[in-house]
Amino acid sequence: MLLAVDVGNTQTVFGLYEGEELGDRWRIATEAHRTGDELGALLGDFLDLGAIDGICLSSTVPRLIPEYEHLAERWARAELLVIGPGIRTGIPIEYESPREVGPDRIANAVAAKERYGSPAIVADFGTSTNFDVVSPAGAYVGGVLAPGIEISMDALFARAARLVKVDYVEPPQVIGKTTASALQSGLVYGFAGQVDGIVDAIRGELGVDAPVIGTGGLVDLIAPHSRTISAVEPFLTLHGLRIVWERNRD
Repeated sequence: MLLAVDVGNTQTVFGLYEGEELGDRWRIATEAHRTGDELGALLGDFLDLGAIDGICLSSTVPRLIPEYEHLAERWARAELLVIGPGIRTGIPIEYESPREVGPDRIANAVAAKERYGSPAIVADFGTSTNFDVVSPAGAYVGGVLAPGIEISMDALFARAARLVKVDYVEPPQVIGKTTASALQSGLVYGFAGQVDGIVDAIRGELGVDAPVIGTGGLVDLIAPHSRTISAVEPFLTLHGLRIVWERNRD
């Protein structure tokens, strides 16, 4: 079995693959101070580490990479593949500084191209809202980075003393009748409008109506209110990790 691991700045997502099929998956808070032994003990509660044949890792937290190396060597006794420079992805990277591109963004582009063809746009709702673009020729050509939903709302609550945090749920209507529902409306319809505006601009630059695949922890909240998101893949990054793993087997 393959363990795919997507370490983000806020959350870490694990997924178990038997061939191409994604089985069990887990989502935990990312804690940069965790050691490899702590990760091993934690994962041991979720799965049988001895049954793991390999681990494919995408990490936006560099400090955790050696800890996952320790986890793979001592706890899982499995090969570890870390997404980064020199790894075969099967997609050309047309970016001025390829080393600056987050591994999760590359994994998203790889999965989008494999599952939906070219061109394609990925909207990933994480700590930041990332838009990653696959050109009609099938190359990763860059994208857009915008403040994410949670950090944007946290900043609003921190600056406005009379506002309180609200649940991230769909409001009953657009026009809020309470402060809480007004905030929820701004969250849902504001970010859906942001997505549509950015996608329209990207499509205009590409010269083609590329399909948009939504992913990330809050995609199910925003996607129903976006006119441009045509598919939802909550675990798109994990699928990309599996594909990259397979492309580096020979």
